[in-house]
Amino acid sequence: MASLNVGTLGEFLREQRRSAQLSLRQLADAAGVSNPYLSQIERGLRKPSAEILQQLAKALRISAETLYVQAGILDERERDETETRSVILADPLINERQKQVLLQIYESFRKENAPDPAAGDTPLGAPTGTGTPAGTYAGTGRPIGTPSGSADDDAEPSI
Repeated sequence: MASLNVGTLGEFLREQRRSAQLSLRQLADAAGVSNPYLSQIERGLRKPSAEILQQLAKALRISAETLYVQAGILDERERDETETRSVILADPLINERQKQVLLQIYESFRKENAPDPAAGDTPLGAPTGTGTPAGTYAGTGRPIGTPSGSADDDAEPSI
């Protein structure tokens, strides 16, 4: 877990509060914290817990993950993963089974694309020029749309 960056967090909270056109007292009331405590957080004198950050995020109508990243509790990649999962789970147009399937696919892609530091892999997001060729099933080399058990299965996979 990263160290808590309270100075930057306080400045960020103040900017968000002002953008929402809320006074210090209004935000404190909406988040259920005391006015002096919120003031100390904004000035970088206090370290709020994850629970307090969640209350502040709700009152500011921003994601709690955004505040966790600002506070150093969560790193950027973890936030992206959490937000992706949240969007899938919140979608009212897909049913629970579809949501679970999407999450399983998402997780399998993340595992497949995760770097292996022991093997000296390139960091996540950097171009590698390797991996599954476009238009093929992962790990098989079989072109997408080709049924398994076809003649192409006997051919050497393209890597």
